[in-house]
Amino acid sequence: MSTTGTPEATPLNEPPLKRVISSKLMILFVIGDILGTGIYATTGKVAGKVGGALWLPFAIGFIVALLTAASYVELVGKYPKAAGAALYTQKAFKVPFLTFIVAFMVMCSGLSSASAAARAFSGDYLEEFTGAIPSTLIAILFILALASLALRGVSESVKTNVVLTLVELSGLLVILAIGLWAVLTGGGEPSRLGDFEAEGTGFALLTSVLGATALAFFAFVGFEDSVNMAEETKAPARTFRKAIFIGVAVTGTIYVLVALVSSLLVEYTVLEKSSGPLLEVVKAGGVVFPPKLFAGIALFAVTNSALINIMMASRLCYGLANERVLPRAMGKVLPNRRTPVNGIIFVTLLAIGLVSTGEIEGLGDTTAFLLLCVFAVVNIAVLVLRKDRVDHPHFRTWTPLPVLGAITAIILASPLADRAADVYIRAGVLLALGVVLWAINKVALKVRGEDRT
Repeated sequence: MSTTGTPEATPLNEPPLKRVISSKLMILFVIGDILGTGIYATTGKVAGKVGGALWLPFAIGFIVALLTAASYVELVGKYPKAAGAALYTQKAFKVPFLTFIVAFMVMCSGLSSASAAARAFSGDYLEEFTGAIPSTLIAILFILALASLALRGVSESVKTNVVLTLVELSGLLVILAIGLWAVLTGGGEPSRLGDFEAEGTGFALLTSVLGATALAFFAFVGFEDSVNMAEETKAPARTFRKAIFIGVAVTGTIYVLVALVSSLLVEYTVLEKSSGPLLEVVKAGGVVFPPKLFAGIALFAVTNSALINIMMASRLCYGLANERVLPRAMGKVLPNRRTPVNGIIFVTLLAIGLVSTGEIEGLGDTTAFLLLCVFAVVNIAVLVLRKDRVDHPHFRTWTPLPVLGAITAIILASPLADRAADVYIRAGVLLALGVVLWAINKVALKVRGEDRT
């Protein structure tokens, strides 16, 4: 039985999702989701907050991501269902309203991430080919194109993800090769690696580093998207353990190295002003590499991030509709393609709204803030659910890790992280929309006599 008292299988009499994702595909899915917009587009904004010590926020973010990743691995092994964090929240706390808010925050984080990717797509990287363009229109068309691909099917989308992941990984390897060449030839300015933008020490320095870390954490989000693909994955308990840990370890190492190279070769003030900061690194590297080719790689990278986030958000809608947390219509599956058609349409409309009202830094920071709040709940949930036994083997994380994960997530989500007020306003508006949807769904359930809370 489900956590809300309805059958978990297919309560809407819709066909089940296909289990087509193998272990190798899931590893590439996780790496591809973590890599992308964060490192390609927001590196400069992180540098603007912290200065030349750009590598430090990424190193701290790496540790925080590993703490929460361990909690997700335990929970997805116990409960391999599509609803992810919302399912864990409901099982742990049994408060439907909290469950809905967590679910809605996860969905909105994916959409704000996809919107940041759309903004990055229409920025400096695309302008390498086109010159000045109407960026908002391009970003909206970009979202619509990805929604069309998501409608075709999970197999097509995940295979596209594999190709795009290999492309975006090649771009970061180019950056690392440029950095290695600079070190071997005596290029770059190593002294910048220890410079902090904040004046003085103490509290100002702390808030500067925390603010930069909170934004850098946007580059690590993605592994949590994968748990919403659990019902389409073969042997999910074993597959997710390998995929999440490998994905976070590979991307974290690459991020720290890319941040070191970026600060070594380019002044943080130059990085800060660019929506394509890694393109500045290529141009300053002293190695002949066509800027247009790198810009093309970067466009593939942000495309990958947006595609996966739209897939995640639509699957979350599907899972929550099956749990009757969202209206039944969200669980509608396209008969031939067996993709959650209404979920995809709904999240696409929300993404268009976000991309029309925000820029890269604000959307990225909104994503990080929402997910940090969710991660705090998930880390607490894994401890609460230790009393819930399941009849199959699964991974169990070391208890101090979720405790540290919850504490660090709360700190990075707090005002100590020195984020702009518009981030809190945007998140508040999204949550208000969530409350309205919750109320509408409650009324609909009461009218049909199905409200069991």
